[in-house]
Amino acid sequence: MSVERKEEKRPAAIGLFAGIGGIEVGLEEAGFETRLLCEVDPAAKLVLRHQFPRIPLHDDVTTLEEIPEADLVAAGFPCQDLSQAGRTAGIGGTQSSLVQHVFRLLDGASSVPKWLLLENVPFMLTLERGEAMSYLVRELTSRGWNWAYRVVDTRAFGLPHRRLRVILLASKAADPKPILFGENVDPVEPEFSVGSWCGFYWTEGLRGLGWAIDAVPTLKGGSTLGIPSAPGIWNSATDEIGTPEVQDAERLQGLAEDWTLPAIEDPSRRNNPRWRLIGNAVSTPVARWVGERITDDAQWRNTEWNEVSSQLAGSWPKAEWGDADGVYSVDGVTTWPKSEPYTPLSEFLKQDLRPLSHRAAAGFLGRTYKGNLKNFAPGFRRAVAAHIEAMAELQAA
Repeated sequence: MSVERKEEKRPAAIGLFAGIGGIEVGLEEAGFETRLLCEVDPAAKLVLRHQFPRIPLHDDVTTLEEIPEADLVAAGFPCQDLSQAGRTAGIGGTQSSLVQHVFRLLDGASSVPKWLLLENVPFMLTLERGEAMSYLVRELTSRGWNWAYRVVDTRAFGLPHRRLRVILLASKAADPKPILFGENVDPVEPEFSVGSWCGFYWTEGLRGLGWAIDAVPTLKGGSTLGIPSAPGIWNSATDEIGTPEVQDAERLQGLAEDWTLPAIEDPSRRNNPRWRLIGNAVSTPVARWVGERITDDAQWRNTEWNEVSSQLAGSWPKAEWGDADGVYSVDGVTTWPKSEPYTPLSEFLKQDLRPLSHRAAAGFLGRTYKGNLKNFAPGFRRAVAAHIEAMAELQAA
């Protein structure tokens, strides 16, 4: 006589400000089931409808009246007002202030989710003396939520993409600290050598943070004019200067090639929206790591870390936690929870580089001599100058 086994129930997740589903892909890889998605951007919605065809999709968090029962609510809320490359209007800006609707929906939920996962840029920790993080923790603490956050680097998960993001986890019924702090390794910072592939942002002004060895810098949504903004890459072995193709950018976020292809059907677009959507996405392995930590408590049950009492004043550190009794900094926690096998940038990219245009390269090189963009590897600016001359000859031919 055979005995039928019941299929184990998967934990349920809701994605607010879902973008193109980076968090949801990672959580599903960790065993979660997506119950609801909410996203307002027309191009992003085309991607979500194609990639998550069976999941209900609501088109505006401001008109979403309630959320279904779920174990986790995720919200990579808008970063435009909090990013160093954005408007820096702060948490009160028209976009980033939309996070208030997350708290509105939690307040009205018939069943309070066990977990809340928020994601945003690390500049929020210092902008306006950290007012954005102060706002979030005030809202959480006043509602009885325990919270913890940590700045995490995508490179820790094997992708050659130097992308730092604040991961904030909160719960009323559980302790988020061991999940975020229980794994920790020293970051691996490669040194430049001849043959290294280096990433940079040719769109930067007189100052910036774009230089990266054996990685691309943080993929961005684009310029303030909405123009797609691929990073530049220098092959120091051949002095080739170019930009990656969009399919490789998707892979640099942990997504499948052509994940964003449905977005080009958006009739309202002025430019190809794919770079913008990829730049605004959450790296899927980061979300997968959080999901795996939540679903497998054997990994973190007996972890320890050092902590000290902290004051709610000024900028916030890279890792901290709090509850109704106080706020505490965590000592020794790095931006790398783990160190998964790393694929060098030169081996990771599948597509040939697209040569950087003469105009883009010339504008960038001029800015490197006028501002604070000086910490480049030996030979880089010489290579850019040679590339400009070669592109000029091609244009004249």
